[in-house]
Amino acid sequence: MVTKQQGNEAETPIAYELAKRQKDISVAEFFTKNRHLLGFDNKRKSLLMAVKEAVDNSLDACEEARMLPEVSIEIIQMGEFKYKVIVEDNGPGIVKKQIPNIFAKLLYGSKFHTLRQARGQQGIGISAAVLYSQLTTGKPVKIASRVSKKEAAFYYELNIDTQNNKPVIAKEETIEWSKEHGTKVELDLEAEYVKGAQSVDEYLKQTAVINPHVTIIYTNPKSEQIIYARATDKLPDEPKEIKPHPYGVELGMLMDKLRWTESRTLQSFLTAEFSRVGPGTAKEICEHAALLPNTKPSQVSRDTAEKLLQGIQKTKIIAPPTDCLSPIGEELLEKGLRKEIKAEFYCSVSRSPSVYRGNPFTIEAGIAYGGEIPKEEKINILRFANRVPLLYQEGACSMTESMMETNWKPYGLQQSGDAVPIGPAVIVVHMASVWVPFTSESKEAIAHYPEIIKEIKLALQECGRLLGIYVRKKVRVSEQIERANMFESYIPEVADSLSVLTGEKKEKILKGLQNMLVKPEIKREIIEEEDSDDKLYKMEFANKNEKAREEAG
Repeated sequence: MVTKQQGNEAETPIAYELAKRQKDISVAEFFTKNRHLLGFDNKRKSLLMAVKEAVDNSLDACEEARMLPEVSIEIIQMGEFKYKVIVEDNGPGIVKKQIPNIFAKLLYGSKFHTLRQARGQQGIGISAAVLYSQLTTGKPVKIASRVSKKEAAFYYELNIDTQNNKPVIAKEETIEWSKEHGTKVELDLEAEYVKGAQSVDEYLKQTAVINPHVTIIYTNPKSEQIIYARATDKLPDEPKEIKPHPYGVELGMLMDKLRWTESRTLQSFLTAEFSRVGPGTAKEICEHAALLPNTKPSQVSRDTAEKLLQGIQKTKIIAPPTDCLSPIGEELLEKGLRKEIKAEFYCSVSRSPSVYRGNPFTIEAGIAYGGEIPKEEKINILRFANRVPLLYQEGACSMTESMMETNWKPYGLQQSGDAVPIGPAVIVVHMASVWVPFTSESKEAIAHYPEIIKEIKLALQECGRLLGIYVRKKVRVSEQIERANMFESYIPEVADSLSVLTGEKKEKILKGLQNMLVKPEIKREIIEEEDSDDKLYKMEFANKNEKAREEAG
């Protein structure tokens, strides 16, 4: 036994002294020392993260309330590396008693325990931005919110008690506000504003691409205002909440569910707690697990739970429902691309839903090609998850890996080995899922699940096929026009010779030869010929998708 010695007397074992130093760590206190895990690891990125979290909250709130979002973002420079961020929306507002917890308590939210597509999942985002603001400036976050014109608008100034992860109300009052409903957030923070590929400007532009139903009014620190007008008045389909699918459950989770369920039998437990499990399927699972359907869940031991899990894996269960997803759709994805990217060719593909670890997901992809896009540079990859742009950790993302492993040469782009292709193209990849498997809390890259990589590759190949058709069409048109131009340059000499040989007037022969040269007709014939191939391919692809949806139930 290790003890402290003083003279000849043995003192208290040192383990007791060490035990006195051990104490609980609040989640807010943890992220105070590890803010880089949330994406606040440098001044430039911190500005982006603060705007992103506030905008994501606004868009989610508007869509849940079935309101077309209109979000205003203003960034004001207050000094060197000191900025004020103001984000205001036209959403449903926030109930008064919820405001302190939403903005000043980490891991507080409504979406963590629900399985349906949403931007926010963990209840960390906006409160993490408030925490960063408090750490770097010491100033409270300011919030104004109103739920209807019949009720007053409430104003709060909040800090976070990091030791206890609780909100501290610095100021609370009722205010006059012209807005009938909505929320306004004001944050002071240490940051740096720089334009570029990973800037606030790029984030908002990409948000406008992937959310064509949103209007964004953005005023940057140079007082320049940019308006991204909505391209459609149609709101995304409202995703419905589903229960976990049995194939996605793990042993520990299954044991927790058995411990807390109100069901009286194993059969009723399986039907009540999981999706796609009816009484017949539940009975089949019990048979494969060699368990009685009327076994009480509270009597299921660890070994029995393991048998039940094996029984689930042996049972054929149909894929989970997909009405929990709200993909953008091919038409609106293409509209978003056309709205913000000036190109000459656009195409988009929306795959039928698939599953990883029991979680349904859909992969969508789109390409903008030519036009004002630089030709001799690497293609610009726009990555999105649940309609949110992913600007950092591109190399660590499964979307980038899938793109590099796709052979782009047959589709008209240059590529060296398994590298990012080169050419005048912007490629969009979007994953819609009830639970996106991000590689970290900062939600910047998607994990490398084989099922996800496979679906991304298939979506990219479908888009690549459409791009290849267009590129070949363009080459053929170019060749025809080049031949016509060559013929045109020889027309005067040919007319001279024919005039001598036939005795006809040169002007008449010249006019006849020029009438033979109809370049637009040549181009139109080629385009119509290739377009018929394009339409046929799209029809075949749509039929395949429809068949896959029917098989998935």
